[in-house]
Amino acid sequence: MCHVWHSSRKEVRKFMMKRTISGMIGAGSLAHNRRDFVAENVDPDRVQLNICYKNENLKEVYKELFDDAAERYNVGKRKDRQIANYYEKIRQGKQEKLFHEVIFQIGNREDMAVGTSEGNLAVKVLDEYVKDFQKRNPTLRVFSCYLHQDEATPHLHIDFVPYVTNWKGKGMDTRVSLKQALKSLGFQGGNKHDTELNQWINHEKEVLAEIAMQHGIEWEQKGTHEEHLDVYNFKKKERKKEVQELEQEKENLTAENEGLTSQIADARADIKLLEEEKIQFQKDKEIAEKRAEKAETELKKLEDRREFLQPVMDNVSKEIKEYGMIKTFLPEATALERAVTYRDKKIKPLFIEMKNKIGAMAAQVKELTRERDSWKSKFQKKKQEHEKTKEELAEVQKDYQKLSGEKEILQGIADRYNRLLRMLGKDMVERLVQDDIRMQTELEAKKQKEQMPKKISDRIPWAKERSEEYNAQIKKNKAKYRGMEL
Repeated sequence: MCHVWHSSRKEVRKFMMKRTISGMIGAGSLAHNRRDFVAENVDPDRVQLNICYKNENLKEVYKELFDDAAERYNVGKRKDRQIANYYEKIRQGKQEKLFHEVIFQIGNREDMAVGTSEGNLAVKVLDEYVKDFQKRNPTLRVFSCYLHQDEATPHLHIDFVPYVTNWKGKGMDTRVSLKQALKSLGFQGGNKHDTELNQWINHEKEVLAEIAMQHGIEWEQKGTHEEHLDVYNFKKKERKKEVQELEQEKENLTAENEGLTSQIADARADIKLLEEEKIQFQKDKEIAEKRAEKAETELKKLEDRREFLQPVMDNVSKEIKEYGMIKTFLPEATALERAVTYRDKKIKPLFIEMKNKIGAMAAQVKELTRERDSWKSKFQKKKQEHEKTKEELAEVQKDYQKLSGEKEILQGIADRYNRLLRMLGKDMVERLVQDDIRMQTELEAKKQKEQMPKKISDRIPWAKERSEEYNAQIKKNKAKYRGMEL
């Protein structure tokens, strides 16, 4: 019975497709993920096939997560030590990033290309995987998540803010921390090659592999090997292991090259977008300056008008205060003119006329004062807006300088890559890289053989030590050929 079941499982596995599963750190270009611009490696006709799971404003997410903690932290502290804006504190700091991005992908452009039945299956698996991501990782607050189907291979971009609560150390009790967020999920970390982040990514790849298995996709883990092999089996499997590791290295280089190409395109698009924003900021600044000049001119006119009318109003106020009436030269009474007639025909009309003139003048001065105050308020507001625009422009210029430096680095990588392809061709470059890796491997194998202890008892610890050195050399080769991947 057990034998039959074992055989049936073998038959099922035989018909399953084997694919690699990659999980890597992304560049975190939110504008690229949203497709605010279309990069060189994007097919515009397939953009509408992309799936948006989440697209929240990062600043609002920071307010949601950290505003209450910042308020608790600020109690009793000097104003210069308070945290006014935690988002800006992290953005300008060097200890933590504002957010992190991971990219998950099944297979590559050769075996899981977009638009194919295999690529559509990859979309289905990735869609199922991402739906429980937040529930599975509660300390990684996802604010942006996209499944792209407009590039070579379907893949997920997941952007999140890692945070820890009830923190007992220095600073706020709720704060940004990738290390502590992953530790709270059970990933303690080991040496520098076995960090919390590496452990977590490997775990997520295993989760993705389990879902893929349910859809007929088996995780092809190239380069895996058994530990603590005896001498005989070690010799027997060493050659096979070398071949597998070279295949895995090639797979890694291919995946990293796809990521590098995407990052170069993203960087170019980001720089273009930044330049456009800089131009728009400059235009807004000029408009604000013109408005401020106009407001200042109009305010000066109102001030001049007020200064002109002020002596008149001062004189009227003085006379009303001293005499309770306006002093004026009364018309002379004619001979034999009655007092009632003099009062009704000459005095009353004169007083009524003066009263109306004074009332109109007072209303005018009141209106001018109100208008002056209004314009003064508008001028101050425009002045503040102008100062804010100048500050924003200064920040943009800083970001632009930073991006310009990154652009030069990326451009250098892209130039080397394109130059090699142009001079030698894709196949030749790949062959040269693999030949160099193979030559280094052969030299190392020869060296190891020459240094192998003669005593059988000494060979097992020696082989273990050499294996560790070999793994370290693989990482060096990876760094050596970074930027030349195909």
